[in-house]
Amino acid sequence: MRQSLQLRVGQSLTMTPQLQQAIRLLQLSTLELQQEIQTVLDGNMMLEVPDEEPRPNQQEPEKESTSTPLDEKTSEGSQDTLPDELAVDTSWDDVYDLAPSPGLNQATDSTPPDPGSINSAKRTLHDHLVWQMDLTNFSDIDRVIATAIIDSIDDNGYLSSTPDLIHQHLSEHLDDLDLDEIIAVLHKVQSFEPLGVGALDLQDCLLIQLKQLPEDTPFLSLAIELVNECMSALGTQDSVKLKRQLGIDDETLGKIITLIQQLDPRPGSGIEETNTEYVTPDVYVSKVKGTWQVSINGEIATNIRINPYYQTLIKQGDKSADTQTMKNHLQEARWFLKSLQSRNETLMLVSQEIVNRQHEFLEHGAIAMKPMVLRDIAESVEMHESTISRVTTNKYMHTPNGIFELKHFFSSHVSTDNGGECSATAIRAFIKELVNTENPKKPLSDNKIATILGDKGINVARRTIAKYRESISIPPSSQRKRIL
Repeated sequence: MRQSLQLRVGQSLTMTPQLQQAIRLLQLSTLELQQEIQTVLDGNMMLEVPDEEPRPNQQEPEKESTSTPLDEKTSEGSQDTLPDELAVDTSWDDVYDLAPSPGLNQATDSTPPDPGSINSAKRTLHDHLVWQMDLTNFSDIDRVIATAIIDSIDDNGYLSSTPDLIHQHLSEHLDDLDLDEIIAVLHKVQSFEPLGVGALDLQDCLLIQLKQLPEDTPFLSLAIELVNECMSALGTQDSVKLKRQLGIDDETLGKIITLIQQLDPRPGSGIEETNTEYVTPDVYVSKVKGTWQVSINGEIATNIRINPYYQTLIKQGDKSADTQTMKNHLQEARWFLKSLQSRNETLMLVSQEIVNRQHEFLEHGAIAMKPMVLRDIAESVEMHESTISRVTTNKYMHTPNGIFELKHFFSSHVSTDNGGECSATAIRAFIKELVNTENPKKPLSDNKIATILGDKGINVARRTIAKYRESISIPPSSQRKRIL
């Protein structure tokens, strides 16, 4: 095979670094954009954040001159007269407010936060149980068994394994270990806080909590009997079977159910500490003189600029390497500022178009949401759908109805009898409203909900109702039924 060189002429579309940077900034969220801006500020000498000048009303008033002539300044021993109040550099509060009084709550607003509690490890259910185990007088073997049991407890407080499996596992390491020892230690662990921890199932969890209540609790024995013998009837809300099996009336059954409802079916969930994640909106929507207007979040439009002093040095500089580096940084700074401005303008334009189309949602809520797809916005603002998708991803809008992702305003449509369209978001809102107002003893089935929507002119199949109902975490009618 012979090698040779050939010349070919062709055209291809390539993305310039400036375009790549603009696209990347367009799809960043608010927090990611702040990090990107800080990274650019640290790496580019030409960019800076100007110092905020104090406003006129924030300027401190001029202090009256308290100086005395030089000839009047004498030492303490040579003063003939003493003023009524001596000038001191501390006040009474500076000295005596530092020590809180006994019995008062020390966790006040003036108390500085503990540096060790910031970004510290969260306390888990496992840590809470181990701490109680260390306070319990266990033998060495019982402590090993208790550790194995605690390791098998999930985040909800239930035992993910069985005593037989734990016994089988520990028998490989401990000689002459009986199953009764495992069960005895398990009962000890089940007495730990929170009540109900270490249960095998829901029935066991409720029984553990009921047995920990005082013996003089009203209807306690009947509640234990109901949970122990009628758990299946309780799950299906079969009040007739419950009353017949326990031999009680409606009033007594209601009081027993009220006692059971005070128990915690997931005792371990209250111990776990979760990190709260806050959403920073990218745009704000407010009604000004009867018109809904959009404004960019001030944290996004960071007031960064090119350093005027360094820009002047470039004009006065020579052709040295330092001057060339400053010129490169200047060009990169201009590209970044232009990309940032383009991002804000695009976000503003798309958000305003969304608000113009969904103004009824801002007025009346989710029921008035109109169907809308990316193509509708793309055609209105004369942009590509991929650009609209990047703008609306991980971007949030602050409205009077709450904070929503821009993607929330896009939904499919369902045809109505009068030739109109209804969005899927509005149908979910209808379903939620119907379920909230239904009779708990006779909940609405999917067919009934479809019939009610059909009477309003919205033709939706039963399967579609079931799909929308599951998407908003509403259980079926059989699980929503309540006996009280």
